[in-house]
Amino acid sequence: MGTLASCIFSFSCVNVRGRLHSVPLHNERVQVFKIKSSKKKKKKGSFSCCLQSKGGVSYRRVSLRTFDSFRCFCSANNSSNNSEKNEDNASNDSSVATTSSALDETEEKSSSSSSSSSSSNANEFTSDKTPTSASSPPPTISPVGSAHNNFQIDSFKLMELLGPEKVDPADVKLIKENLFGYSTFWVTKEEPFGDLGEGILFLGNLRGKREDVYAKLQSRLVEITGDKYNFFMVEEPNSEGPDPRGGPRVSFGLLRKEVSEPGPTTLWQYVIAFLLFLLTIGSSVELGIASQINRLPPEIVKYFTDPNAIDPPDVELLYPFVESALPLAYGVLGVLVFHEVGHFLAAFPKKVKLSIPFFIPNITLGSFGAITQFKSILPDRSTKVDISLAGPIAGAALSFSMFVVGLLLSSNPDAAGDLVQVPSTLFQGSLLLGLISRATLGYTAMHASTVTIHPLVIAGWCGLTTTAFNMLPVGCLDGGRAVQGAFGRNALIGFGLTTYTMLGLGVLGGPLSLPWGLYVIICQRTPEKPCLNDVTEVGTWRKAIVTVAIFLVLFTLLPVWDELAEELGIGLVTTF
Repeated sequence: MGTLASCIFSFSCVNVRGRLHSVPLHNERVQVFKIKSSKKKKKKGSFSCCLQSKGGVSYRRVSLRTFDSFRCFCSANNSSNNSEKNEDNASNDSSVATTSSALDETEEKSSSSSSSSSSSNANEFTSDKTPTSASSPPPTISPVGSAHNNFQIDSFKLMELLGPEKVDPADVKLIKENLFGYSTFWVTKEEPFGDLGEGILFLGNLRGKREDVYAKLQSRLVEITGDKYNFFMVEEPNSEGPDPRGGPRVSFGLLRKEVSEPGPTTLWQYVIAFLLFLLTIGSSVELGIASQINRLPPEIVKYFTDPNAIDPPDVELLYPFVESALPLAYGVLGVLVFHEVGHFLAAFPKKVKLSIPFFIPNITLGSFGAITQFKSILPDRSTKVDISLAGPIAGAALSFSMFVVGLLLSSNPDAAGDLVQVPSTLFQGSLLLGLISRATLGYTAMHASTVTIHPLVIAGWCGLTTTAFNMLPVGCLDGGRAVQGAFGRNALIGFGLTTYTMLGLGVLGGPLSLPWGLYVIICQRTPEKPCLNDVTEVGTWRKAIVTVAIFLVLFTLLPVWDELAEELGIGLVTTF
């Protein structure tokens, strides 16, 4: 097994792979580097390195056993001698020739010596062969720690090159001199800003009303640097206390636009979104077929209900039920479309761009909703709350309408031909929807093993459940965005931990809590990025709407335990 030795000589690097017996490198500026290998033995070799410094030539011979390869990457650092002329190269070439002959003589002597003294000869300096122009003392061996530190520094430089483009230091100086001042914001400290520290965060003291100061600084920034940067007003990190003027202490962040703004939707994303939409249509039709379980052939029912069933049934047996499943599928897809239209209608007047929705198919509810990303930076927290709530409100309004109309049709004898029978335990999956169904259908209809309902009830139920799941206050779900905009990022962390705990314990969503929790962790766990003005709070009525929505979500996803279900007459618990 070979070892890797890496040495730095002022931006010059030599990598040796093999078993190193003596280190031939020193920390000097390299102008000439020569290697000569001995081929007398197949598995034993030596090389000599000639290092010419500014003051003269010094060299060292090194023995290398069982080496695989010797790689050299050298570049002279001319930062300190840029004024030297080309005529110096002629004298350097003559000294190199003298050194080369000296190296040849030295290596021949080393190869003819005994094996007991070979290791000591490998580390000797042949000073008698050195030209008289070499006035510098013998170089010392660089410690391994120094090379390791230089390697780390080079790695960090590589990461900076590959990372996002940072703010121009000249612009930072210009901004400090011309943007901030006594009447607006007095800068006392600078820190990195952004996910990878690609921006600048200005910390200091606010000298006016934060909204007025931010508007003035934002307009002046465009005059100074043009349309190059996005200017953020955020809460000061690790602040020791509130601002004396009231509210949290603020800081101002600066990021390049090409770094901070989301990229456009790519062609592959359009393709993936289209494929997911086709799968969502299929899962919605499958839900409509499953709702007719009392009409399906026994072999199909057994395959979908019996865990031990292995052989799939004939697909042609499902064709007669596809047409009757379409109304329910249309209802599920209609809720999804209304949800996304609500987002786009709220974003359009704010000039906020949204990505194409990525629908998530699910065989239990027809769909888990859709992932819709912001394609532009939000101006303030009020905009975040409005856009986040618009979709769930639109989807919930249509879902609740279908649910109520379905319940009314379920008790109408004229619609008996369209009714389907479902287990009464379905209504135990939601405390809120179970109580509404119990109040509409009555005790006699609900206190049974099966309940006859209209398919619109199922469509409304699935739509309300999907909307409630998406309004959970966690990550970048609609509920997480709304809570982050209304109460701040720190409040979202507390809400998120509580939500994850309740999903893990199965308190919310019943059997769907685990798959939904995994979906959120994989796809939606990251909170939304801050707005340009991420400090100004939203109005009281927005906070009230978000609070009421969270309570409705809890009552919708909270299942009814058996004792309460039996007492309220929601299902016939004693038969199971």
